[in-house]
Amino acid sequence: MATYIGFLRAINLGATRKFPKDAIAAAVERAGFTGVETYINTGNVRFDTRMRSRPRIETALEAAFLADRGFDVPTIVLTPAELRAIAADAERFADGHDGRHYISLLKQEPTAAQVAAVEAAGTAGEVAKVGGRAVHLLLGRDYHVAKLTNAAVEKHLGVATNRNLTVIDELARRWGG
Repeated sequence: MATYIGFLRAINLGATRKFPKDAIAAAVERAGFTGVETYINTGNVRFDTRMRSRPRIETALEAAFLADRGFDVPTIVLTPAELRAIAADAERFADGHDGRHYISLLKQEPTAAQVAAVEAAGTAGEVAKVGGRAVHLLLGRDYHVAKLTNAAVEKHLGVATNRNLTVIDELARRWGG
């Protein structure tokens, strides 16, 4: 059995996309995954499976979530080692940054051209740094008016879901192996 961590995109936003963590866990178990555990209500789920193909795992989860909720739930799956590496990169990328740090997790590995495009979209007060399948968004104190958001990341790199550094660090501690 291998352990994976799934990150659900665009849930618990507004009245029509509710997906509580207990319902997520139940849907993952119904899909045949075991050792299921969730963390807070932002769509973070740990599970075990005999499957080894990340795209197959994502497809199975997305089908289970669609069947349960009736709406598409794009899902990004990482291994514990990938999650640990993302958390470790955060310290290196932040290097003295004292604003907000968000991390967009990517469904696909970006090309060099895509990395260059998203990193060029930043400004002096909003910086994007890409490491593997993660984009570290280093934002100023007025992060709520930032132009460099998960939507901007998706414009350049495709499907992504965003978590703050506190959540990523906690999940790496809990589930990073």
